[in-house]
Amino acid sequence: MSKEKLKICHLITRMIVGGAQENTLLSVIGQMEKGYDVTLITGPSPGPEGELLKKTELLKKYDVKVITVPEMIRAVHPVKDIKAYIKLKKLFRKAKYDVVHTHASKAGIIGRAAAHAVNIPYIVHTVHGPPFHPKAGKFQNFIYKTAERWAAKKCHKIYAVAQNMIDLYVKEKIGCRSKFKLVYSGMELEPFLKSESNPVLRKKLGIKVNTPVVGTVARLFPLKGYEYFIPAAAEVVKAVPEVKFLIVGNGIWYDKIQKEIKDRGIKDNFIFTGLVPPSEVCKYIAEMDTLAHLSLREGLPRSVVQALASGKPAVGFNLDGTPEVIFNNKTGFLLETGDMKGVAESLIKLLKNPEQSEQMGMTGQDFVKDKFDWRLMVQTLLLDYEKHLERKDNAGLS
Repeated sequence: MSKEKLKICHLITRMIVGGAQENTLLSVIGQMEKGYDVTLITGPSPGPEGELLKKTELLKKYDVKVITVPEMIRAVHPVKDIKAYIKLKKLFRKAKYDVVHTHASKAGIIGRAAAHAVNIPYIVHTVHGPPFHPKAGKFQNFIYKTAERWAAKKCHKIYAVAQNMIDLYVKEKIGCRSKFKLVYSGMELEPFLKSESNPVLRKKLGIKVNTPVVGTVARLFPLKGYEYFIPAAAEVVKAVPEVKFLIVGNGIWYDKIQKEIKDRGIKDNFIFTGLVPPSEVCKYIAEMDTLAHLSLREGLPRSVVQALASGKPAVGFNLDGTPEVIFNNKTGFLLETGDMKGVAESLIKLLKNPEQSEQMGMTGQDFVKDKFDWRLMVQTLLLDYEKHLERKDNAGLS
């Protein structure tokens, strides 16, 4: 089967500004570059996170075919979910895709079921992060685990952006280990590898020359670790009063965070950028001395990879895919989940020891610069698609 005739569909619930969405879009564009016929199907994407398809510069270069299914929403909604399933079946049957590649849990469950129902030759799914986690209720976790076990039988292969995801899913009996393949989430690393501090941007942000900066790139939402970040920041201010905390992102917790930093008397130490287009994130990371990534639910932390590519060390919790990029005392500091005191001490240590911080950043840059290139991800996926389609079998549907 020639690549010109190969038809690929990527399916995701919504195209907000986020890691899974950037991964999906880069997969689409990379496969289009190689000459494949690629379609992106998504649900509506409103909200404070921003719409990726309106924020990215990549769409100016590529005429991506996008189909919006209004019923494809993130929350569980039996009526809309059934309608989405029916619509997807019709779309898949009419287009006769060779590959349906689903992303994230909700689209993955409905999409794999619809693709299986119409006998799509190759059905694959990417786990960007587990839908079940310790912070969720037992019933919610039971529903998602049960649904994921069922959906795993409806696809040929499951990709994971971190080895930890594979280990977790196998432990939860969601598919056998042979069904999984590790494919690190690809990114446009070149802008980060070449990034440098910009005096004009720094002045615009109100950051003086030589002022130490701790940054984070994360939506202002639950599970992003702000309940630990803010108290840790208060401790850091006591040791390094001139420090600035640069927050790249927006979300429903904005007012909550503003109130807390005001109550703690550290509001003047904080700078909020609001939503930033993906192509601009490198400019803000360039102004940071170190990155704090305290997410409580993560697949592969893209902002950590981007910070390391920029030569900046990172501090994060030892969960999900984070320990696959933060190596303790080598590319940053890895703390047990919830160790706010440890986070504060680690940040203070990095800020007060710039030579150690720089060495960690360079070690991280050397590690990520080849492993997380998006074109490597695209090539890995295409080789896997072609290998299966050449065999023309149903291996993996069990």
